[in-house]
Amino acid sequence: MLFIASFLDNYSYDGAPDGLDLPNLWASGPVLLSVVLAGIIGAALIVVARALPEPRKVAGLDLGQFGVAFAVFAAWSALGNIIDPAGGANNFSGATSNGPSAGTGLIIALIATLVMAGAAIATPLVPALQAGLVPAPKPAAPQPYGAQPPGGYGYPGAQPQPGQPYGAQPQPGQPFGQQPAPQQAAAPAPQQGGGDFSPFWFAVPVARPLFAEDGAPNPIAELAPGTWYLAVEQRGGALVAQTQDGRRGVLQDTSGIQRG
Repeated sequence: MLFIASFLDNYSYDGAPDGLDLPNLWASGPVLLSVVLAGIIGAALIVVARALPEPRKVAGLDLGQFGVAFAVFAAWSALGNIIDPAGGANNFSGATSNGPSAGTGLIIALIATLVMAGAAIATPLVPALQAGLVPAPKPAAPQPYGAQPPGGYGYPGAQPQPGQPYGAQPQPGQPFGQQPAPQQAAAPAPQQGGGDFSPFWFAVPVARPLFAEDGAPNPIAELAPGTWYLAVEQRGGALVAQTQDGRRGVLQDTSGIQRG
């Protein structure tokens, strides 16, 4: 609004002929510097300060504070030019007229700078004006204990890569990200026990042994935290789990596990 007003008339004469070419605000040095440029600089500083994620300081003051000062100064200067648009030239002795009055551009410039200064001053007092121009990035949703990045092996709901059956791991010496050689997936055995059990993913809080299904006392594997495993069957308080390499065993200690 201020920028548009700067191209309108600075003065207004009563009874002036229609063809009279009156100067705009850019033709007056005091109005240009103290009203137009001061107001535009103030608005730019306020917008930049609101858009930055962290406040920037110049000579110990925030950019927004500099912007408020420029906006108030521009409004004050515009008011002075409205009161005396001729700049005192009409006060010389012997002057036959009162000189020009404020033009359309000067009047609109006063309104624009007053609105800008009022909004800048009211920002700390009105919560609606304190919202950032650039929304802050949303934090990532916390993942459950032991969760891996989405799309990786063992993540609940992740789709196996072509040629990579469930439980496949990279072979020794294989570069990271290269697809492993196809291998036969170990098919889960038919579940036993209650008919209402559904396989689910889980993670253990600490390393826990996995025992053979035939009840042998020596563990056949160890479940490590930070990896998802598939529970394929429930036997009382224990779970039959399947490891990454397709082995099945009984997890006797199921306390504190995190379901996927």
